[in-house]
Amino acid sequence: MTAPLHRISRGSDFSRTLKSGARVNSRDFVVHLAVVGREWPDPRGLRRDVAMSGGPWFGLVVSKSVGNAVTRHLVARRLRAAFAGESHLLPDETYVVVRARRSAAERSSDELADQLRDAFTSRRVLALTEAVAVSADGAGPR
Repeated sequence: MTAPLHRISRGSDFSRTLKSGARVNSRDFVVHLAVVGREWPDPRGLRRDVAMSGGPWFGLVVSKSVGNAVTRHLVARRLRAAFAGESHLLPDETYVVVRARRSAAERSSDELADQLRDAFTSRRVLALTEAVAVSADGAGPR
């Protein structure tokens, strides 16, 4: 399970993650990823003085279109567990927001984990994390 310390709780962090970075569509959810870089989280660098170790950070958007409260909480628990199992695929400086679709309520935990793994290993996400790694150390691709 994702520790509360690693959950995105600020609305500004949700907004920035949804607006910047990479977006990967899956059958049952949309994954938005942003990597902490020179311009992240904002131009003034307000979050740079905050301890940024121990990521990646995870946020969920499970709207009422997914189902009633019981169904939404079930989907959220499954997605948190899937993220905890697959977060090793991402760099520590990553913010991830998963926006669940209605069909996510019909999927098992294993199916959601497979889709999340596919999203984390997609070309778009790999290009984003590689570009940030290159700009951080100034060297060529790893």
